[in-house]
Amino acid sequence: MSKRNEPGDYRIETDSMGELKVPADARWGAQTQRAVDNFPISGIPMSRGFIRALGLIKAACAEVNADLGLLDATRAQAIVAAAEAVAEGRHDGEFPIDVFQTGSGTSSNMNANEVIAHLAAAGVHPNDHVNMGQSSNDVIPTAIHVAACLQVEQELLPAMRYLAETITRRAWECEQYVKTGRTHLMDAMPVRLSQELGGWAAQVEDAVARIESSLPRLRRLALGGTAVGTGINAHPQFGERVAARLTERTGIAFETAPDKFKALSSQDDALELSGQLKAYAAALMKIANDLRWMNSGPLAGLAEIALPSLQPGSSIMPGKVNPVIPEATAMVCAQVMGNDAAITLGAQSGNFQLNVMLPLIAHNLLQSLTLLASASQVLADKAIADFTVNEAQLREALEKNPILVTALNPVIGYELGAKVAKRAYAEGRPLLEVALEETDLDEATLRRLLDPARLTEGGISES
Repeated sequence: MSKRNEPGDYRIETDSMGELKVPADARWGAQTQRAVDNFPISGIPMSRGFIRALGLIKAACAEVNADLGLLDATRAQAIVAAAEAVAEGRHDGEFPIDVFQTGSGTSSNMNANEVIAHLAAAGVHPNDHVNMGQSSNDVIPTAIHVAACLQVEQELLPAMRYLAETITRRAWECEQYVKTGRTHLMDAMPVRLSQELGGWAAQVEDAVARIESSLPRLRRLALGGTAVGTGINAHPQFGERVAARLTERTGIAFETAPDKFKALSSQDDALELSGQLKAYAAALMKIANDLRWMNSGPLAGLAEIALPSLQPGSSIMPGKVNPVIPEATAMVCAQVMGNDAAITLGAQSGNFQLNVMLPLIAHNLLQSLTLLASASQVLADKAIADFTVNEAQLREALEKNPILVTALNPVIGYELGAKVAKRAYAEGRPLLEVALEETDLDEATLRRLLDPARLTEGGISES
């Protein structure tokens, strides 16, 4: 119940703890306001993806309660319409509660209940009707799973596949370029640029497979467990039916969790996905750093490729251009790794029948998904799609590379090969010239054995 205050800048709301001032134009109630007052910590509200999931869940719950004869059709329809508006993002400003709040996320659940009840009107009560058959303790874990699955399927995996396809296309376009390979950042045997890029594409493709493998467990929902996992105050078919409704609404094959005690008390499934995101972040960091090294220069670095020039690189050095997209990507990867550490600690906080770091886990997991999806798209479009290859620089480095002598090992032996390589390096001369002087091989044979393109095919050299 509420009553307006005369000045009009606030109204008085009541809950089980008494009266409270609430902004006059706010659609939330007393419990949300208490959370706003209690947690002025970060200024970071719960994410759009999380609010979307809450709206979808509340709509599905109202439909199921109506189907079960527990909620009258008028209230159910009003709740569904209001919850769908929340899911669509039409009321995001009504969700101000800080990420760092009560560990169960009760404040965010009640925020949704109060806003939806206010929008629905028609005598709808936030607890008795919007929250019917539910507890914050099963709603919030469900919202984490629903939001994460939606972001993985709709944002992250498409972006990752696009990145892999972009790298693969560029690999095909770069098939003719042979370059010096590097191990320990030191000159090594030659590789084709296409082989190097192919390794990147395989990393991304493997990351896709790993993330996909974690989804079956993430599709299992806690709803139906209510307060402690027993399902008190919920219809025995509630969890299964809500999962089916969410499947219809999203196209994702959700199912009710087989063990609600595990679903409420642990966040192992969210942590598993976070671990896969960390693995992808490590792969993306490798790709970003390779691009930075290959682009380094343009005079005193490797200068094997030139990334697109996107913006001035210095406020003091005219003409400087930096590899800004790989740098931004690397920072995303660092953030994702940090998020995973927080999620790991959060997942350890399943005390008896409830995990009590749910908002933290939700925030960090969904942020990681958003960051990786965006970074994958940007890296593909603004770095990999349009870099150019400095063929002359690749050729010059290959001609000076004494490590090519490795190809002569089966013919002249390791010891003589080492002698040739060291002399070529010390004298700054092409390897072929020194090999002509130190071995009994003729020039035609040496040119064939030391052909960089041939060496990228592997196998054993024969004289």
